Order: sequence, then C-alpha cells, then structure tokens
Amino acid sequence: MSTAEPPAASPDRFQQPGWFTRNVFNKVVAGFTAMGISLMGSRVLEVKGRKSGQWRTTPVNLLEVDGQQYLVAPRGNTQWVRNVRAAGGGRLRLGRKTEEFKATEVLDDSRATLLRAYLKKWKWEVGAFFDGVGPDSTDEQLLAVAPQHPIFKVDA
Repeated sequence: MSTAEPPAASPDRFQQPGWFTRNVFNKVVAGFTAMGISLMGSRVLEVKGRKSGQWRTTPVNLLEVDGQQYLVAPRGNTQWVRNVRAAGGGRLRLGRKTEEFKATEVLDDSRATLLRAYLKKWKWEVGAFFDGVGPDSTDEQLLAVAPQHPIFKVDA
C-alpha cells in the first residue's frame, strides 16, 4: 500500500495548505469575511461533512462569470470538494448573510474559460497550484490541468 501523493496529473491530487496558509492567511480571510468584508470575492463555505454530518467551514473565492457563480478548487480534491460532491450543495456566508446553494460539477470544455477567469483574478494567490498554467495559457493547456481543479456551478 502506497501513501505517496498521486501523480501531478491525477484528478485525486490534493495539495495540503502550508502552516502559514492554515494558521494565518485562511484565518485572516475568514475573519474579514465573517465581518462582512469580502476580499476580492471571498466567502466562507459551509458544507456538511460526508462522514460526520457536522458543518465544516473554509474560506473560498467565489468566481462570477457572465452572471453565474462558481467555486474552483485550486488545491485539487480537497475535503470541501468531496463534501460538496456528497451533499450536492452547501451555504456561502458573507457577514451575517448566508445563502444556501446547490452545486453542479462542471465537466465540459467551459472549464477552460472558467479557469482562465479564475486565474486572471487570483493567480497571485493560487498560481503555484496550476503547474505553470496561467490566464494567458491556451484552452488546451487549461483543459489539461482542469481535472486537477474541480469546478462547481453555484445555484440558489
């Protein structure tokens, strides 16, 4: 039995956040978001754990493209991704405002457009997780890394 991380191209890849991200960055973003201050689209995602049934929270970047909202998982097949898949949705919180949503995973070629928009806005924050692919990459390059970065359409 191997405990090695899946290969880079694997859709099961998950990049664990480092100490600074876990203990400083995410807490600062979640704190501002809880006060109702969105940092470039930040929200707190609340989703029921697929095993525990307990509500889990994590800060996320809410992407909007052509009036439609999306969640992108820059770190791959994270716990929140697995929980959203199992629950079929969750809640997004900004300050005291909480919106329930249904999630549909995006699996078609529109992922290239969505990843490009996501990277245009947040490459400074998440670019390291995209193996050199950026907002100026071709559709083919974006689609090649798309399986490593699940995307969910968010519907109220």
